[in-house]
Amino acid sequence: MEPVLVAEDVHRSYGDTTALDGLSLSVAAGEVFALIGPNGAGKTTLVRALTGTTTPDSGRVSALGSAPDDVDRNRIALLPQAFSPPERLTGRELLDYYAGLYDDPRPVDEVLAEVGMAGDADSWYETLSGGQQRRICVGTALVNDPDVLFLDEPTTGIDPAGRRDLWALIADLAAGGTTVFLTTHDMAEAEELGDRVGLLAAGRLVEVGSPGALVADHGGESRLVVETDAGADAMAGRDYRVSESGRGLTIHGIDPEGIGGAVAALEDAGIEYESLTWSQPSLEDVYLELAGDRAEDALGGGR
Repeated sequence: MEPVLVAEDVHRSYGDTTALDGLSLSVAAGEVFALIGPNGAGKTTLVRALTGTTTPDSGRVSALGSAPDDVDRNRIALLPQAFSPPERLTGRELLDYYAGLYDDPRPVDEVLAEVGMAGDADSWYETLSGGQQRRICVGTALVNDPDVLFLDEPTTGIDPAGRRDLWALIADLAAGGTTVFLTTHDMAEAEELGDRVGLLAAGRLVEVGSPGALVADHGGESRLVVETDAGADAMAGRDYRVSESGRGLTIHGIDPEGIGGAVAALEDAGIEYESLTWSQPSLEDVYLELAGDRAEDALGGGR
């Protein structure tokens, strides 16, 4: 079966700035593809190329087997990160407006309920909280029941409970056959939703794979962080790999079963500590490892 989204050796520059540098990828039907990357990595340019709102300098892009410009607009939807609908309309009026742009839209009340806004549907958009506004915006991208849904930072400004609700909604859409192309700075979001994750830096895909495979291949070891004033030399002669960090010591390669032994070794060495924190590698570790300083800057926020 032909992939739903395809980019082959795509290049796109703006003056002296290279946004996409020979990028290639494909996305299958019903897949959630999560794209992560720092500011200026090329995420927005790639979305624009795949939706037909910008033309690559070279290379090929397609959506649903056609050039993006030729795709039936009833079959595709895009929620950009920056989206400012008229504020003196209610949520219901906004969805009614967008529903009117399509040949066979979904019932507006159904969409409002799906995004958790049925109870506030008749409030003016400007009076809604930031999270409620974002839910309405998500609704505008669902009202045409698209085959392919592009979501650019969809949960920005939404509280944790609301974020979980939208994650469940996106997962349900994919389970129903909708292809979802998601850009996010939220590593937990990418891990939770992405069937595959693309790590983008400087216009190139650094790596692509399932979250589990990426963590296994590139995430490094689990570790025990010890908040202490002691130095690594205090653990000399013991069978542990220890490094110093801003919080104290990090003991590397410790699985849950090994925590007790490590604690005993700390006590045997006479090391006093304030706290112990065990962690396993995550997608954030993968990205910091593969994309370097630009990724570390991005994880601090911004786009």
